[in-house]
Amino acid sequence: MKLRIGNGYDAHRLVEGRRLVLGGEEIPFDLGLDGFSDADVILHALGDAILGAAGLGDLGTHFPPGDERWRDADSAELLRQIVSMTHDAGFEIVNCDITLIAEAPRLAPHRERIRYRIAKILSVHRSAVGLKATTNEGMGWIGRGEGMAAMASVLLQGAH
Repeated sequence: MKLRIGNGYDAHRLVEGRRLVLGGEEIPFDLGLDGFSDADVILHALGDAILGAAGLGDLGTHFPPGDERWRDADSAELLRQIVSMTHDAGFEIVNCDITLIAEAPRLAPHRERIRYRIAKILSVHRSAVGLKATTNEGMGWIGRGEGMAAMASVLLQGAH
C-alpha cells in the first residue's frame, strides 16, 4: 500500500450580495465569499489537497477561473469530480483534516452537518473528516473580517 499526503490552502474576500457557502452548506451570514465559483474556501482547500496528493495538479488546472463553465459553480460538485479523478488515478481517500480561519460566523453550529456532507462526497466515515475553526485574533485582513481562509491536509492510499 502506498500512502500520499497533500496540503491545500484557499482564501477569499467577504463581500455583500453573495451567499456564504462553507463545506458545501449555505451558512446564514450578512456577507459571502467573493470568487468565480461559489468561493467555498473549505472545499477549495480540500480539493487542492486531494489533487496534490494524487499528483493531479491543482484546482486552477482543472477548473480555471475565467472559464465560463465554472462561473458560480457548486464546489461540492467540483469536489465530486476531484474524487472521481483521484479514484481513476488509483487512490482512495483515507482521511482529511481542515481548518477554517475566520472571525465570524461561528462554525460550531454547522460543523457536524458540514462534516457529514464532506464525508459523503469523499465516501469516508464522518470520523475521517476533521473540521476545526479558529480566528486570527483580530490580526490582518482575516482579523478585520475582510475575508476567510482554509487549510486542508489529506491522506490517500493507493497501489501506485
